[in-house]
Amino acid sequence: METCRLAANHLACRRGERLLFTGLSLELAGGEACHVTGPNGTGKSSLIRILAGLLRPFVGTVENTGSMALLDQSLALDEHLPLGKSLAFWRALDGAADRDLARLGLAELLEVPVRYLSTGQRKRAAIARLLGQNAPIWLLDEPLNGLDTQAVALVEQLVAEHVAAGGIALIASHQAIAVPGMRTLALPDFEPELA
Repeated sequence: METCRLAANHLACRRGERLLFTGLSLELAGGEACHVTGPNGTGKSSLIRILAGLLRPFVGTVENTGSMALLDQSLALDEHLPLGKSLAFWRALDGAADRDLARLGLAELLEVPVRYLSTGQRKRAAIARLLGQNAPIWLLDEPLNGLDTQAVALVEQLVAEHVAAGGIALIASHQAIAVPGMRTLALPDFEPELA
């Protein structure tokens, strides 16, 4: 796996007139995982989007070495195509083979149009897309939503394997997630005044 590093330096995130968080710094190197926690509205998803480069921080900087893969609430698969063809579109862009389709319980669903997949099947399809990117840095926003107990255990195992292979995983989730050696970053629930 390529060398990777992810750092946030004195980040602040503002939504309208509300400051979600301020002074947030973190640094992750290959082989590390971090679980971002906090009540609804504290900026967990916003932090993921800032780290991915999809949202500008109000203050602060982000640095990364290595490619990033994002798993968030948008499926990014064509609803009208069968799952296999929808994944093939991304496979052609990423230049990588589909990985772990049988392990994810998707091998039997490749002819099913994406729009007919259950919530859990859609989440597992998004995880297949994530794996196909071969990126050393994973940014995961609520990766366990909609998954049953067996699928949650599989996601925990996939994250642990990724980190053990030298990757980085930053996971924003309300749910507990078991990954050996993972540290926690708790976002506070506060509303400071803006000047």
